[in-house]
Amino acid sequence: MKKGNNINRREFLKISGIGAATTAAALYGCAPRKNNSLSALQPVPTDKMTYVTLPSLGDKISLLGYGCMRWQTIPNPNGTGNIINQEIVNELIDYAMEHGVNYFDTAPTYVLGQSEVATGIALKRHPREKFFIATKMSNPSNPDFEASLEMYRNSFKRLQVDYIDYYLLHNIGTLGPRGVETRFINNGLLDFLLKEREAGRIRKLGWSFHGVKEGFDQILALHEKVHWDFVQIQMNYSDWKRATGMNVDADYLYQELSMRNIPMVIMEPLLGGRLSNLPTHIVERLKEQNPESSAASWAFRFCGSFDGVATILSGMTYMEHLQDNIRTFSPLVPLNEEEMEFLYQTAELMQRYPTIPCNDCQYCMPCPYGIDIPGILLHYNKCINEGRMPKSSSDNGYRKARRAFLVSYNRNIEKIRQANHCIGCKQCNEQCPQRINIPVELRKIDALLEQLKQEMP
Repeated sequence: MKKGNNINRREFLKISGIGAATTAAALYGCAPRKNNSLSALQPVPTDKMTYVTLPSLGDKISLLGYGCMRWQTIPNPNGTGNIINQEIVNELIDYAMEHGVNYFDTAPTYVLGQSEVATGIALKRHPREKFFIATKMSNPSNPDFEASLEMYRNSFKRLQVDYIDYYLLHNIGTLGPRGVETRFINNGLLDFLLKEREAGRIRKLGWSFHGVKEGFDQILALHEKVHWDFVQIQMNYSDWKRATGMNVDADYLYQELSMRNIPMVIMEPLLGGRLSNLPTHIVERLKEQNPESSAASWAFRFCGSFDGVATILSGMTYMEHLQDNIRTFSPLVPLNEEEMEFLYQTAELMQRYPTIPCNDCQYCMPCPYGIDIPGILLHYNKCINEGRMPKSSSDNGYRKARRAFLVSYNRNIEKIRQANHCIGCKQCNEQCPQRINIPVELRKIDALLEQLKQEMP
């Protein structure tokens, strides 16, 4: 039922459904686009995938892991939003496995609750011993033991498995100072999961992290008691020394885990696509260094150059992305010292461009007021990266850029879902792993839009 400007989840699905994720993906880093690198013309190897076997894990894991957070969607035949395109998921997973990928990462909350089911259907068509599946204990609105137990059991049903290879406490850093104790310890949930590991229904137990240093240190301190099998962290060359939002610098996370010999799963190697959709002058800089390599390949090679990394996740929405990544990892060539320094310098140059650190994770959705939060932020970033942001009226081409920005904004973001509808309730801030002050950014974008409208003749 509507209450003022609020809409409930069902109404949100009717308006935009999971299609919101697809729209945002098309705006930034996920839609197919022309690949100007020579690698796009090269064959895709079937037998050269790089694998890692870390002694403490024992599993032979493909260094390229499949992140299942951005599956393609199609309109639901019953008219209520969108559903995952199962045919495409099957095709992508089949192709990935044929080319050596064997690690698949999902969660109960991905693609508005449909990812586990779609991923499970696709993987069920392959021998169980041929793949590793990772899923998570996400942070539900009702964190009591019974609700969490239901989430855990549902993951087995949706994935159609009788054991889970890699199970994670999800997004630990968003829980607050004593959130870990409340969410997982005081209610006995962590003890339950440890027993499940002993029983073999969970093969490896770990956690994923976005957040501040104190939260990371608190959960890591449990290692001596719990023995975490692995930890999933955000790591890329942009975040190595200057993490986005309030996240911890990646070098700190890596060093702390490395000292304890805890294997790492890497997420956000491309920062939600931002390191594959770079400003034009940055792309030219990378091409001068290696004309045949895609921008994405530089980011993957960075992560793959560190010891202790078990796998590097990529949310490959389209076959084009999957093929390019397989080329990069078949085999992956680590960066030398000169190339590593080149990327650090590249990261410094990128700091000059004021993009918003949105990774299109969709955790902020649905907005209770129907706003397409990731679509707005990613459209803004795309205009900056492509040099299409109107700057000063004294600049040549300002009027053309101003008009183009306004027209493209209205074409890509429905009017009822634009930034001017934000009331600043801050519900989205609580869910954002990048710690973006979303209402503030939406107000800035809306103010820019209003300024540009007033200047129109």
